[in-house]
Amino acid sequence: MGVSAAAPRRANTRTAPVGPQWQPLPTGPFTGIDWSAPGAINNEDPYLVWAEANRFAGYHGGPDHSLPTWLPIVIELSADADIPALVAASSIRWLQVPRVYLNVQGLRFCSAHVKPRFFDKLRSDAHLRGLVKRFELGLPVDHHTRPLLDPCTPGCPPVHAPGLLHGPVLGLIDGGLAFANQQFLNRHGRARVKHFWRQDQSEPCIWPGNRPHVCEPLNPARAGPTPPDMGYGHELSGAAIDAAMAAYTHGGQLDEAALYEQLQLRDLSRPVNHGTHVMGLASGKGLPLHPLDDAASQCDLVAVQLDWSNVVDTSGGAMNVSVLDGLLYILARCSPGAQVVVNISWGTLAGPHDGTSVLEAAMDQLIELLGGRLQIAVPAGNAYQSRTHANAQLPARAIKPETGAVALHWRVQPDDRTESYLEIWLPEGAKDVRLKITPPGQSEALPALRMGQGRVWLDAQGAPLCGLIYPKHSAIGSHGTCALLAVAPTFSRDASVATTPCGVWKVELSNHDGQATLFDAYIERDDVALGQNTGARQSYLEDPRYDTSGNIESFVDQPGNPTPIRRSGTFNSLSTGQYPVSVGGVRVAASPGGHFALYSPRKPDPDAGRPQRPRVKKVPETLQASDDNPALWGLLGPGSLSGSAVRLAGTSSAAPLQARKIFNAL
Repeated sequence: MGVSAAAPRRANTRTAPVGPQWQPLPTGPFTGIDWSAPGAINNEDPYLVWAEANRFAGYHGGPDHSLPTWLPIVIELSADADIPALVAASSIRWLQVPRVYLNVQGLRFCSAHVKPRFFDKLRSDAHLRGLVKRFELGLPVDHHTRPLLDPCTPGCPPVHAPGLLHGPVLGLIDGGLAFANQQFLNRHGRARVKHFWRQDQSEPCIWPGNRPHVCEPLNPARAGPTPPDMGYGHELSGAAIDAAMAAYTHGGQLDEAALYEQLQLRDLSRPVNHGTHVMGLASGKGLPLHPLDDAASQCDLVAVQLDWSNVVDTSGGAMNVSVLDGLLYILARCSPGAQVVVNISWGTLAGPHDGTSVLEAAMDQLIELLGGRLQIAVPAGNAYQSRTHANAQLPARAIKPETGAVALHWRVQPDDRTESYLEIWLPEGAKDVRLKITPPGQSEALPALRMGQGRVWLDAQGAPLCGLIYPKHSAIGSHGTCALLAVAPTFSRDASVATTPCGVWKVELSNHDGQATLFDAYIERDDVALGQNTGARQSYLEDPRYDTSGNIESFVDQPGNPTPIRRSGTFNSLSTGQYPVSVGGVRVAASPGGHFALYSPRKPDPDAGRPQRPRVKKVPETLQASDDNPALWGLLGPGSLSGSAVRLAGTSSAAPLQARKIFNAL
């Protein structure tokens, strides 16, 4: 049972050390990598380094500090490698790739579950090391830490799914997709969702703030079988959905709540689900006063429901694995000649913002390989006013502390039961930018770190309160590097969980090189997803020069304002690739302050004259409505159950309108 809102909170009794001092990074308990060795953190995923530094504490909701059995990752292969070559060079005893990745010839990206032996082989096997260009950590919880069903083996053929769809097909990747809503039935009352894959394998989900004592595996007889080409989750065909709907239709009326109970999809009975609203905007029949009768309202649908651990982890820890798997699933349910439009109304805030994250690069290559048969719509993001981005130029060579330096003040909130992350991105050519961190309540800063260094700050019991991982090159982007500052939760109901001080973390960047350089700092998303309870609280940057007055002109960057906190550049990290269409939000009815939704990136960029790192994307490709007017934010769309309507705001509503436009243009 969870703790009620009225229950008293027990203070965490762990104590911070006296005086701030860095400690070396440990040897990874899973990978076996000595992260303190010279060069060990270079070209690696800093989130993996931090996860190993605190024994994956950020992915556990209780006192169980056991390590995962498998780790989920996304892999990018070298230019002359492919998935069969990776499989041939490995063993399913320590690397498992879903068979769906054999369907697209020439694809250099895949998800995988790996054991510690994978990292041993990377160190000892030059051939395998030559195949793997880089990898990123997924979300090591629940089924992501278990073996796959029927993974790729050397020489095995692809799995050919039955009931392939032809012609134009609309795909949705989201959470909470209520496929039995009348919005998604055809004129004969049958499901337009012809393939439905839920990525969950148990209920309820595991996540800090929502960790049950017992997780019950889903029953395949009710939730559907595990798709053999994916290796996890449960699948329902259109025929299975129709049969289940027929069994729960009485007197011509479908009992949707009873249907979802039988299919172990109880969350779909909630009044509001983000995915249902999005799917309705992309492919629904409209509202009674505004009915729609277009190609999108009649088309076949393929729906991927993200696992709930992914939904509640708004930092996007599982997004790379789950979204890439979802894309491959949708394509595997369509014939080779089908034209596929996919909407992904999901995203995070941190990342390189130049299209070089592994997931963005994978989406770009998929679109290229399919020769225009695949189009993807993604939202531009909702954090324009959230103070989660900073951008500034560091003058050359800091001779004195007050010159050539920029100080950021990062407010990490109290009562935050999740970890918080700040990424600092530097362009290629930056050589000697030093980072100095002053934790809240400390009069002295931790010693400055240089590129290629990583350290942790420990409490008196030896648990990490924060970590700074600052490689020369990072696996989570291809240009320049990223320094990750990760901090532990600021509160826990469990006294065994290390908690870090809340308040302002001062982050000082000083350039000791002879050439000026730029930086971008991005705070990762850490809010609470719709209808969830994780104890997350979004951190933000503070600066007295940043305009928070609420006046009409205060909602855009003023080029003359010297604050490093910039709205411009706050962009969905899933949406900066070359080929997916990023969609910003506007108001149906404009106001004297303009027609843009206040939370959306703008086109053109009001801060366009500001220097920036090469290839960084700050402006959406196109715009669609996401608010009705200044007083009535959001758009009406379907609630979970038939006949209901809800209003949700965000560029998550703009993206499906663009997907619908693209689909109708086919």
